[in-house]
Amino acid sequence: MKYIIILGDGIADEPIESLGNKTPLQVADIPNIDKLASLGNLGLLQTIPAGFQPGSEIANLSVLGYNVAEVFEGRGSLEAASMGIEIFPGEMAMRCNLICIENGKIKNHSAGHISNQEAEELIAFLNENLADEFVHFFPGISYRHLLKYKNGNKNLICTPPHDAPGTPANKVMIKPATPEAKATADHLNQLILRSQELLENHPVNLKRKAEGKDPANSIWPWSPGYKPQMQPLTELYPIQSGAVISAVDLIKGIGVYAGLEPIEVEGATGLYNTNYEGKTQAALNALKDKDFVYLHIEASDEAGHEGDVDLKIKTIEYLDQRIVKPIMEETAKWNEPVTIALLPDHPTPCRIKTHTSAPVPFIIYKPNTKSDNIQNYNEFSAQKGSFGLLKGDEFMKSLFK
Repeated sequence: MKYIIILGDGIADEPIESLGNKTPLQVADIPNIDKLASLGNLGLLQTIPAGFQPGSEIANLSVLGYNVAEVFEGRGSLEAASMGIEIFPGEMAMRCNLICIENGKIKNHSAGHISNQEAEELIAFLNENLADEFVHFFPGISYRHLLKYKNGNKNLICTPPHDAPGTPANKVMIKPATPEAKATADHLNQLILRSQELLENHPVNLKRKAEGKDPANSIWPWSPGYKPQMQPLTELYPIQSGAVISAVDLIKGIGVYAGLEPIEVEGATGLYNTNYEGKTQAALNALKDKDFVYLHIEASDEAGHEGDVDLKIKTIEYLDQRIVKPIMEETAKWNEPVTIALLPDHPTPCRIKTHTSAPVPFIIYKPNTKSDNIQNYNEFSAQKGSFGLLKGDEFMKSLFK
């Protein structure tokens, strides 16, 4: 048996008045996902344990069956693994966004989805002007970058920038969670303020503003941690090998620590214009050689963060037509059966433009297994599924049962 999880990041939502109090999943034209639902078994999965914020790092670790309280060491250290950056003893890693601040408020978490090339130039500039023996920046993809901090204290209260659109930046600066972390928090806040001075009139931002684009005029470090200790999935479940496919460093980093081979796909952006066909073909190729594939599609989450209902519906339909359909059709021809699971990691409601902790709907389709005979996939139909509400590692155990 082969196994693939198709992770539609943030596809779950809430009823929206303009859609007749239906969710984007209920309104979207998704015949292939609905067919998968009719052939499989449905349920809800609680991906955010009590006491944790509903971030993708927490949710994806939960989907893969890890005990978050035991293994989570911040988003930065996970993304470092994807980037091939070693976290040594005494070092702290943090996710570091390039964001746009306008009139003192966080306008968006992505600096208008700045390009890789522009971002790399800005990160190099910050290293020239802000880095020292304790602090160094590493370029990632678009607005998502990494900050390494030597001898830092991770006991910090940080606000993810995607949770604070429209919020005055000075109200959500980094705070120490313990007295011992005050020096680290103060230094990081100084870096934020200094970055704003440096970036405001950088040529990249002057050009972006002239073109009517949002400038990347501040860094925003968050989610600190040290190097995590995670058992590979091959030691936890009946598989010998696996791969992870994603445009997002965080997801690739989780995959690396989980013992999965990260597979790069040219043109994978994490947005609605990502290379769907390339990711699908990469997943199918990997599944021929490996037992398990974790295929992550980010686009719907970004649409949710933008509050763009029409775009979210479009990205869900792209997931249906350009990912689920060819994977179902191709694997149906194989001699070896393939179990297909589909779910989001968390909801990203367009109304609030950020994640929530609500349980997410999932499908597990196993060939030659009696189905629930539920004809549609959405947040409400899944409540009627035979799996009920799962928590912890119950989803992964059900997948491999």
